[in-house]
Order: sequence, then C-alpha cells, then structure tokens
Amino acid sequence: MATPALPDTDSALREAAETHLRALAGANARLREDQWRAVRALAAQHRRVLMVQRTGWGKSAVYFVATALRRAEGAGPTVIISPLLALMRNQIAAAERAGIRAHTINSANTEEWERTYAAVASGEVDVLLVSPERLNHPEFRDRVLPELAAGAGLVVVDEAHCVSDWGHDFRPDYRRIRTLLDELPPGVPVLATTATANERVTRDVAEQLETGDEHPTLVLRGSLDRESLHLGVVRLPDNADRLGWLAQNLDRLPGSGIVYTLTVAAATETAAFLTERGHDVRAYTGQTDPQERARAEDDLLANRTKALVATSALGMGFDKPDLGFVVHLGAPQSPVSYYQQIGRAGRGLPRAEAVLLPGREDREIWRYFAGLAFPAEETVRHTLRVLADAAGPLSLPRLEARVDLGRGRLEQMLKVLDVDGAVRRERGGWTATGRPWTYDAARYAAVAAARETEQRAMLDYIATDGCRMEFLRRQLDDPEAEPCGRCDNCTGHTWSARVDTAQRRAATAHLDRPGVAVEPRKRWPTGMAELGVDLSGAIPAEQRAAEGRALARLTDIGWGTVLRRLLAEDAPDEPVGDEVFQAVVAVLAAWPWERRPAGVVAMPSRRRPRMITALARRLCEVGRLVPVGTIGYRDPDGAGPRRHNSAQRLASLWHAFTLDPALRQRLTALDGPVLLVDDQVDTGWTLTVAAARLREAGASAVLPLTLASRT
Repeated sequence: MATPALPDTDSALREAAETHLRALAGANARLREDQWRAVRALAAQHRRVLMVQRTGWGKSAVYFVATALRRAEGAGPTVIISPLLALMRNQIAAAERAGIRAHTINSANTEEWERTYAAVASGEVDVLLVSPERLNHPEFRDRVLPELAAGAGLVVVDEAHCVSDWGHDFRPDYRRIRTLLDELPPGVPVLATTATANERVTRDVAEQLETGDEHPTLVLRGSLDRESLHLGVVRLPDNADRLGWLAQNLDRLPGSGIVYTLTVAAATETAAFLTERGHDVRAYTGQTDPQERARAEDDLLANRTKALVATSALGMGFDKPDLGFVVHLGAPQSPVSYYQQIGRAGRGLPRAEAVLLPGREDREIWRYFAGLAFPAEETVRHTLRVLADAAGPLSLPRLEARVDLGRGRLEQMLKVLDVDGAVRRERGGWTATGRPWTYDAARYAAVAAARETEQRAMLDYIATDGCRMEFLRRQLDDPEAEPCGRCDNCTGHTWSARVDTAQRRAATAHLDRPGVAVEPRKRWPTGMAELGVDLSGAIPAEQRAAEGRALARLTDIGWGTVLRRLLAEDAPDEPVGDEVFQAVVAVLAAWPWERRPAGVVAMPSRRRPRMITALARRLCEVGRLVPVGTIGYRDPDGAGPRRHNSAQRLASLWHAFTLDPALRQRLTALDGPVLLVDDQVDTGWTLTVAAARLREAGASAVLPLTLASRT
C-alpha cells in the first residue's frame, strides 16, 4: 500500500491544515499567516523552525496541525519535549479533542512506560510528550531514545528558551536536546517554541537548531504585546501592608488567578493568612505533594478557588484562558521572567490584571539564588578526578562524600558536564568519560553579568514612569514595542496603596506569630565510611534530638526580614534586642513540649559568640532555668571550613565538639530536658551532633532552639 502524499499545492495544503485546525479549535478557526508559514515549513519542506510568539498566540496549534499532516502522510509520531506536567495534561486533552492520540513519559507515570513503549512501537501513538529529564535517564536514553529519533515524524521543543544558558530559565536537561537533534535522520522537521526570548537567546537557540545544510532555521518572531493585560505596580512600605493590601483587594480582582511569591515559605505563609481572612486559596510550591498540586490546578481551572499562591513551580505552560489576574508578592529577578509569568493571565479575556507588589527583601532573595551559580573550576576538576579514579559509577550520595557541594547543585553541575561530554549517567550513578573538557570561565562570568543586568532592569521596571508593557517588550527586543495605553502609567489609573487598618492589624498579627518547627535528623547520610566515620542507617533514639523550634525562616516575609539583617555577614556580634528576645520567649511559651526544659546549653559560635551566650543567659534568667554552659571545640579553628553537603558537613563535625567536666556535671544533675541554643540551623547536622554528645553525657532530652532556620 502506497504512503499517502501531502496535497501538492499550497492552497490544498492550507485547506487540509485548516481542516485539522478546526477539529482542534472550532468551526471558525483560521491559521494566522505565521502559523501557516510554520506548518508549511514543517510539513512540506521538512525544515527547522523557531517560533517566538506571545503566550496564547497559538503555538501548540502549529505542532498539532503539523502532526496530523505528517501522520496522514505516513510519518512517525511527533515527539514533544515539554517542561511541566501541567503543560502535558493540558496538551494531551487538547490533542484528544482533535482526534490525536497522545501519551506521555515522565517521572509521575513510571508504571505506564512499558505500555507506552509498546504503543509507540505498534503505531498507536501520534504524539509522545517527554519531560526533559527523561532524555538522560539511562534506560530511556539507551533503549527508547534511539528508536524515537530514528522513527520520529516531527520533534517539538516547547519553551525553547530553556535551551540557552543566556535565557532567564536555563535548564541543563534541555541542553541534551541538542544531542537528540544531531541524531535525527535527514528530513525530520523540528519546531522550537517560546514566548520569552530576546534577540540574544533567539540567535543562540536558532544556532543550536542548525543542521549545517542549505536551509537555516526559519525564525518566526511576532509582536509580543498582550492586549488584554493591564499592568500596575503598588509600592507599599512593609510586608504587613503588602499582605493587608492583598487581603483587601483579592476579591476586587477579576475572576480567579495566581499570586506569585519568591520563596516556598512566603507562599505557604501568604496562603495561610489569606485563608484566615476568609479567602479560598491554595498554596502551590515545589514541596507540595504532586497529587495535591494536581487538585489545586484543577480547582483553579474550574474556578473553584479564587487563587493559587504559588512559587515558580506553577510555571511554563499552565493553560487557563480565562485567568483573570496575576499578582506578584515580590519581584522576579528579570523582566523577561516577569513577562512570562504575567502572560498566563487574560489569554481568552478582554481584560486581565497584572499587579506587582515589590518588597525590600527582593534583592536579598535574588542574591541568595545567585549563589547557586556554576561551581568554581577547582571544584569541577576535583569532581572529574573523583569520577575518573572510581572503580565504577558513583551515585549522588557516594559522590557527595567526596565533593563538597550540596545535592541539588552537584546534580546540576553533573548535568552540564554530561551535555559537555565530560561525564555520563549510567545505571548506578555517574562516570567520567575521559574526554577533554574546558572550563569556560568567560562564558560563566558573562552569564552571571547578564543576570545582574536583568536584576537592574527589574528595578527600573518598578521605578519607570513610562509605559510598562513597552518596557517589557523592549527587554524582549520586540521591534514593535510602543506605549500600550492600558497600564497604570499610561492611564493614570493606579491601584490605591491605602490599606484598611483592620487588614493591616491582622497582617501584622499574623507576621508577628513567632516559631517554626525544626525537624530532627533521623538518619545518617550514606557514604560516611568513605570519610572515616562509622555511621549508617537510623540515628539511635538515645542519641537523637527532639523536635526543635526557630523564631522564623530566613525566607519568611515576617520575622525573616528582621533576622536577615540581624544575621547578615557584616552584622555586628551583639545581644539581640528586646523585640527579638520577647519573640523568642513567645516561641517558648507556645512550644507544646512533653516536658518543660530545666536548663540551657549554648552552642559554640565563631561568628556570634556574644549574641548566643547572651541569649542563653537571658533565657535562663527569664525562665528560671539552669545555665548548664557552652559546648566547646576540640580544635581552635572549630569545625573547619563550611561544608555544603550532609556527608561532608557531618564528617567535619563528628569529632569537633567537647564538653568540659563542669558542664557534664551540671547536665547529669539536671531534672528535665535541656534547651540547645544557636543562631541558625541550616543542614541541621551541627545541632544533631551536639544533641548526640549531650545525650551521651546524660541529657534526658535535647530541645534545639535557634533564631533562624535557613530551610
């Protein structure tokens, strides 16, 4: 049986394409000119295409129509590389409405992989959506990917700005796409799409799509204006005003929407406050249970909730045409990132609101995330040597024992090295390939400088008295950028900054509630034997700390703001003020311990010895507790340099502490638990080891108490 051919004229091809479009989008749907150009280039010319078009323009329609045309011609399935499960769910539903059989492979549906592989092999799949991290999963990469590359009828790279490390949301997993594209047989068309790429990112992505033949990447770039969006900035003096403003105005915002925050702590805290004030909202973060996240998305899509209070975990591809507003409680790091997030509102509405409530702590949070950049060359070279010297693949936990990087940052570094060909992910871990590798210091520095430029531009957006949409479009190098006539600066119509006294009072009371739980460590890290420390498995109950308390998280928008200044690198070492001390006392008063503490032990501190010893002494005086003493260091240099992952941190601490005889004597005479006081908790291993030493010396229980938690 002969393979059906495509219509042999442009007019016939366009009519066939629009027939498929109407099945997808309705009886009156017609292709835009750039949609038609993209479909023709993909289906008839088998070219590589990059579409830079605004959110809601109809990019997904292009690849579904092209898929239908290619499948009718007898081509293999379309492979769509998509970043988020929310996007996949929406796209699968859209495809099925048009009669396109779509399946997905991602970390949330592993039990379906085998059935999906079989369905692809038997020709029962028209579209296969793959999450980027699957591309280097050993089984998928070695078993499935070669067959997909050989048999694909079309490859789609969604949110293609992630391919470029110049983009605002670069993801190492996306860089593996280049390998996939290089392995495609000649004549397989490729479509890359994004709504947020400036000229530099567009050039970078287009170059990565090139095949070296006579056909360069076809770049279709349209106007990035969003006619429905009404932009505004409300500058408020502090966090109580911002929360109060949000509670006061949430019901005045149209329909349902998203409230974005910069941190997980801010999202959960804001959602809790708005719920207390009678608003139906849900928290949505990377730490939210996946099933709960899916329910929250469904509730928002169905308008069963007013808003999701979310971090960027509610990211690319969330598709709700009638989303009425996006509010930012804190400014993102770049105007491009901001434009992408507000672009989720008003896709199918004549008007939607985008309101930014910047905070004074925004720049501090930006600096924190900037500290997660690509590691120094010495660290990278050391990692490569460790892998080269290993007898076989090293898992992340085993590698942590030899490389001083936190788990997340170590994994990100390995992904970049994998794409560069220096390492390879195997069953059981990572191995070195032995290929030459160059540390591109100039590029890493240039990317960091670009991030700083973006941050300054975000501050300029907040301060501008010109058109806000024009400002954002110029940041995206939109040649058609012009005043929108809709934003607060264009119209003079601004959201009032006045906050009702009752709302501000309620927000202040919420933010002033002190105390967050500090969960005790329950298991030793893996790989400790390689560091000469004989620890493994569960921490024995007789060595374990009890659940502790911190005054606040450093990322909180209430006490966190105070603590960030108090515990800053350049802050003086001095006793805490009365306001902070009374908040700590309130934490103690609200602590539901099984038995009241009888004494206080201070942690040793190189940076803040006056602060910690003064705090411990004052707590003894107010609470009539026994001053047990201060733990000492065996070495004059303390625990040595700061370590960044659990295994190395624990190894540096295990033999670091000493308890003098007087402290031990007072401890054994104590009738009740002991408070263990420190300035902040990060990994938790300092308090874990100190608690173990105190328990071994006779403490019946150890209750950690810190000013701040970094998690």
